[in-house]
Amino acid sequence: MTVFVGTDSAKTRRELTVGGARYAYYSIEAAGAAGLGDFSRLPAALKVVLENMLRFEDGKTVTQDDIRAFAEWAEKGGRNPREIAYRPARVLMQDFTGVPAVVDLAAMRDAMVALGGDPQKINPLNPVDLVIDHSVMVDEFGNPRAFRMNVDREYERNGERYEFLKWGQGAFANFRVVPPGTGICHQVNLEYLGQTVWTDKDPSGAEVAYPDTLVGTDSHTTMVNGLAILGWGVGGIEAEAAMLGQPISMLIPEVVGFKLTGALREGVTATDLVLTVTQMLRKKGVVNKFVEFYGAGLDHLPLADRATIANMAPEYGATCGFFPIDDETLRYLRVSGREEERIALVEAYAKANGFWRGADYDPVYTDTLELDMGAVEPSLAGPKRPQDRVALADAAPAFLKVVADYRGVDLSNGSKAMASEGGAVVELDLVDPRKRHPVAGADYDIGDGSVVIAAITSCTNTSNPYVMVGAGLVARKARALGITRKPWVKTSLAPGSQVVTDYLEAAGLQEDLDAIGFNLVGYGCTTCIGNSGPLPEEISRAIQEGDLVAASVLSGNRNFEGRVNPDTRANYLASPPLVVAYALAGDMNIDIATEPLARTPDGRDVYLKDIWPSAREVAEIVERTVTRESFRSKYADVFKGDEKWRAVSVEESETYSWPTGSTYVQNPPYFRGMGREPGVISDIAGARILALLGDSVTTDHISPAGSFKPVHPAGAYLQERQVPVSEFNSYGSRRGNHEVMMRGTFANIRIRNEMLEGVEGGYTLGPDGMQASIYDAAMAWQAKGVPLVVIAGKEYGTGSSRDWAAKGTALLGVKAVIAESFERIHRSNLVGMGVIPFEFTGGDTRKSLGLKGDETISISGLAGDLKPLSEVPCRIQGSDGTVREIALRCRIDTAVEIEYVENGGVLHYVLRNLAKVA
Repeated sequence: MTVFVGTDSAKTRRELTVGGARYAYYSIEAAGAAGLGDFSRLPAALKVVLENMLRFEDGKTVTQDDIRAFAEWAEKGGRNPREIAYRPARVLMQDFTGVPAVVDLAAMRDAMVALGGDPQKINPLNPVDLVIDHSVMVDEFGNPRAFRMNVDREYERNGERYEFLKWGQGAFANFRVVPPGTGICHQVNLEYLGQTVWTDKDPSGAEVAYPDTLVGTDSHTTMVNGLAILGWGVGGIEAEAAMLGQPISMLIPEVVGFKLTGALREGVTATDLVLTVTQMLRKKGVVNKFVEFYGAGLDHLPLADRATIANMAPEYGATCGFFPIDDETLRYLRVSGREEERIALVEAYAKANGFWRGADYDPVYTDTLELDMGAVEPSLAGPKRPQDRVALADAAPAFLKVVADYRGVDLSNGSKAMASEGGAVVELDLVDPRKRHPVAGADYDIGDGSVVIAAITSCTNTSNPYVMVGAGLVARKARALGITRKPWVKTSLAPGSQVVTDYLEAAGLQEDLDAIGFNLVGYGCTTCIGNSGPLPEEISRAIQEGDLVAASVLSGNRNFEGRVNPDTRANYLASPPLVVAYALAGDMNIDIATEPLARTPDGRDVYLKDIWPSAREVAEIVERTVTRESFRSKYADVFKGDEKWRAVSVEESETYSWPTGSTYVQNPPYFRGMGREPGVISDIAGARILALLGDSVTTDHISPAGSFKPVHPAGAYLQERQVPVSEFNSYGSRRGNHEVMMRGTFANIRIRNEMLEGVEGGYTLGPDGMQASIYDAAMAWQAKGVPLVVIAGKEYGTGSSRDWAAKGTALLGVKAVIAESFERIHRSNLVGMGVIPFEFTGGDTRKSLGLKGDETISISGLAGDLKPLSEVPCRIQGSDGTVREIALRCRIDTAVEIEYVENGGVLHYVLRNLAKVA
């Protein structure tokens, strides 16, 4: 690892002695004493970035003016958007995003050979940990065999991918793989990999202490900010550049302070808190900003709750949500099994270098907002966005509105609906949401609002022992009353790590969860990433025949359209105890805050209050069962894996022998025919619109992760290669094959292209004016040599950090995306693939311009001396010959991003630079 490249360290370098060991560190106080500015009131999150500048100051990539800019940030009230070069200490990956990243590295080695360079130059310089957690599906559930059967299917489906990752582990330096069945990457990072303060030797041999920092190829990398480790999600292409020694170009961010006061009331969980925080921050607007949590309320907030809030930073739109180091940080490091020497260093370093949150912690923030945690109420979020919080007491009537919207009826006239019939407005009764549809071969019916999936899943909540123990106690109390899940509910429990199973079993709660159907199904993201597995055939058929608005309730962080399961139109995020409660109720139309969930065998009504545990009950079990010994034993052989992983064998080689017949791993086309010199940025002339999209288009819409249909181009491609539908697996698992992923771009089953009225599912108009799949139309336009653009509304690219949302866009021939606004990661990913993002200016939108999708778009002002964030002219010619001129803001934000686009992408840029050195 490169921990120091500075040329003049004497001014800011100091020594620290902890337990007899001596450490060098880069002192923020010393930087102030050296005349570089007053940094005393910087937020802790920004001090981490400042320390990075001090450690890597070399007069070239990082200058003293960069350091002074942080003092100016505080003087200017928390604003100074200077471009800086930031170097994280390490990189975290999961397998859905990690496989394509390793594919890119393998392809870069081939390209380096073709350029006459040394393939060993393509090697991570910083440590990389890849945790396999996204591949297990919930095929089997509700029985003791579920875990073993799902693991067996996981290896059957993903053998080629796992062989490839094992090859990468041997071929690349500084690259470790955490095998399947260990846990979710963010929980493994929180519980084991993260250290809060890192140490390593510099070129002189001295031991240097510095903040633990990282970027990850998953947007929820932010979870570890709860442990005062600065990290955020980036696309795989940006992570690969960081691995290869390329600094991350960024602007000094604004930092929004979020003051927490008070404490959560009885019956309110950390999930309710994070859903409230998410709603508040999304309304505030924190895209591209850091959020730092402070205030006396932190004294009542366990680290597990902090991690829950930090985890959902992508959902509230921030780069990260950071919690400074304090006594609770040290307590968690100790209980999770970190070495005592490390814990002592964290405390000493934080206090010496100004990172400690004490009673007098009072930094400057760009802006602030405040929440009394005592005002938080039980909640869930849905039906399709994490920020759409609904109070539990309002959930049933809110769902009625979901059904009405789907049915196309107006509920403004009370319980009656208004609809148009033959040109006249008529009054009609809304279909009774409790009306049932028969399930073949069963003695029950289902209807609009039937909860068909109840999943305890995801890194967000399964990392938190308070809500997991709470779920177990709800199950225990339900079991004691003789009630269980409704028979149409697919239940699953996918813990974030083996530690969770350890404490649930120690408390006897796993037996209670098993008894009502929440058996262990695997250690991984499962339902939250779209790996919910198919519903029982008879349930799926009833939903489709009845055109029902079926629901899922999951303890995850994502509920975007088409993500969880193709059969669920309404998806709700909730705490694990509420997931269990909804499995017992089985219906979103029931007001579970006041109405009975179920009846006991002797006919007594059971209410939520009858089975909800007290905070004291939960805390007693957590205190007794969540132990240091459990963490240390479960992570003792974390990289070893089970017998299945150890049985995966590969040949060692410097470059990868691409299997020609593989449908999982293929050599991508990015570097074919690439020369040693970069190109230039050209104007875009005569482009056609591939898709005209609305607001809040997610990366799930652009590049879905879950299942796909045989009739879509990706399914047709696999069937042409004799892959049966039963072996399709998921889009996420196929990300090592660009042929599948190109065909899957914009193929989400719920995406709506406004060029086509009333059509869902990845279609557009081809050159002949006829409806076609987006892939087929894009290939037809490419054959004619016509460039393409995508036009969208606000918040384009929300959600996951998946680089394939940008890679697929680029491979379809899209040269530009024009939107009202972009989410941070996706904008960066587009630039990293050479696709230029543009924003409308002057109040223009696709709607105000009356765009239909048949226009021709030309953008000039790009060739020559393009500056970051320039305004450039755009000419829109309608099909009737009318012409309009508008101005667009080019969202190439920094000077180095100009170079990325000139090179065709960030990886091309890095590859050419390494080839010159070779």
